[in-house]
Amino acid sequence: MSSPRILLVGCGKMGSALLRGWVGQGVLASGIVVVEPTPIADLPAGVRQAREATAIPADFQPDLILLAVKPQVMDQVAPSYARYAGPQVCFLSVAAGKTIATLGRLLGEKAIIVRSIPNTPAAIAQGITACCAGPGVGDAQRILCNRLLSAVGEVVWVEQEALIDTATAVSGSGPAYVFWLTECLAAAGAKAGLPPELATQLARATVAGAGALMRQSGEDAGQLRRNVTSPNGTTQAALDVLMAENGLGPLMDRAVAAADKRSRELAG
Repeated sequence: MSSPRILLVGCGKMGSALLRGWVGQGVLASGIVVVEPTPIADLPAGVRQAREATAIPADFQPDLILLAVKPQVMDQVAPSYARYAGPQVCFLSVAAGKTIATLGRLLGEKAIIVRSIPNTPAAIAQGITACCAGPGVGDAQRILCNRLLSAVGEVVWVEQEALIDTATAVSGSGPAYVFWLTECLAAAGAKAGLPPELATQLARATVAGAGALMRQSGEDAGQLRRNVTSPNGTTQAALDVLMAENGLGPLMDRAVAAADKRSRELAG
């Protein structure tokens, strides 16, 4: 596959993670232009930077425009790129809460749009991104989006855009749930008598190690849980609490439902 021409609008944490992934994946740096108003200290060699949309080289015709600005400023930023809209250019958004219809109003009726929601482990190329293709997105454009997003982790596609909100509630917000679980586990260990620093070290290593084991083993999470649970043992005693009718399962149901609802509200 030939190296694509990419216009990256916004080079914050997610934009810079994707940029590093693309260059590491073999995308030609000379085919990338980044629009970012502030100087980028670690810009990969060969990648060009424009401080604003009007400073993009006149002869640069992108195959894909990745909108990686904060949702709060999308309404002000996106219209500056409407001039590129057409069947040969795919707009890929990673902004939470901005629907395909909303982006279409900002970019014009000719715009070909893919909406996606990556998560923060993309910073270490261990993320997962859920995508939904808008009207007119071709197979080649899906493949290109998949290729570029896979530079920071796994990629999945949903056919119904509403499921992007649900994916946001599970994977987009999910890292925060895991971090809170780690905090709670450390706090519980400290309450049980461990020195706080040791409790934190044990909790962090346990959660990180369990996640790595789950990813690398390929086994179902339920099976991994059973593997570590001896009948009538210490783990079973703890799981009897966590798996009770008012335990972690129903609590997680309510948490995901609340995040899903809020995502839909933000999307309008």
